[in-house]
Amino acid sequence: QLEDGHSGRLERTEDLWLKVRKEHAPRLARLSLESRSLQDVLLHGKPRLGRELGRGQYGVVYLCDTWGGHFPCALKSVVPPDEKHWNDLALEFHYMRSLQSHERLVHLHGSVIDYGYGGGSSIAVLLIMERLHRDLYTGLKAGLELEPRLQIALDVVEGIRYLHSQGLVHRDIKLKNVLLDKKNRAKITDLGFCKPEAMMSGSIVGTPIHMAPELFTGR
Repeated sequence: QLEDGHSGRLERTEDLWLKVRKEHAPRLARLSLESRSLQDVLLHGKPRLGRELGRGQYGVVYLCDTWGGHFPCALKSVVPPDEKHWNDLALEFHYMRSLQSHERLVHLHGSVIDYGYGGGSSIAVLLIMERLHRDLYTGLKAGLELEPRLQIALDVVEGIRYLHSQGLVHRDIKLKNVLLDKKNRAKITDLGFCKPEAMMSGSIVGTPIHMAPELFTGR
């Protein structure tokens, strides 16, 4: 009876901890994004948007010649339409900032919140990252030999393994989220759906055609 009582208490404590973390983690991440963005603007100014490199579901990626001593850069511009997208973006910033630099993950140089985006009609979050050559989708269409394909697979596994070693699950690995350098070495990007393993709730997120079968059952 004593063991059962303590076991139940521990489970309730764990559930309460997870609930608090789910509620407050996005808010804390957003505060971190806002404060760090202000610091980055004061230190380096606003980045200049170059030509468009790509367009995704939640934002546009531009070339940025130089910013904060880094060049060239890629600039991901996102206008969050609602609170959920703000939270996802803030968490992506948090994970990219908090993880140690790893050769199989795209490096984040900084962030800027642009309150005058689109002539002042919108608020945009600008994430300034290292610039790579192309994404895996484009690379496969251009034609890749077997050897670089195998190396890319190993690179992606290495990146995923590192995330898992940090207790994180990416949840949206797909061709567009794997970027290649000029030597066709791969790096993982877009941590917007990333989540601590302990907070996995069975919710289904990601890109359906690329999702693992077990995710469809909420496992």
